[in-house]
Amino acid sequence: MGNPHEHPTALRDLQDSIYREKVLRARGMTAEEKLAAVFELADFQMGMMHAGAMNRLGTEDPTEAWREVAKWMDRLDAAREFRSRQHTNPSTA
Repeated sequence: MGNPHEHPTALRDLQDSIYREKVLRARGMTAEEKLAAVFELADFQMGMMHAGAMNRLGTEDPTEAWREVAKWMDRLDAAREFRSRQHTNPSTA
């Protein structure tokens, strides 16, 4: 395959092909394999958040970085909770 940027639809075709491959691979997985993949992705994401916290704080102290990640997660939980309250209609009774 040549450079996907040389043809107007080549990049989109490549993206579609990759997406189809991922969907077909997921459909072929057992429930246990899917669950294992979820945990693997979650572990990876937590590691990325930890590395980002260390970078943002300019620290090499892993404990300090984990505290920062915990703050981020708390903020996400609060936003999720706030959002769920916004979609709940108050009782009119």
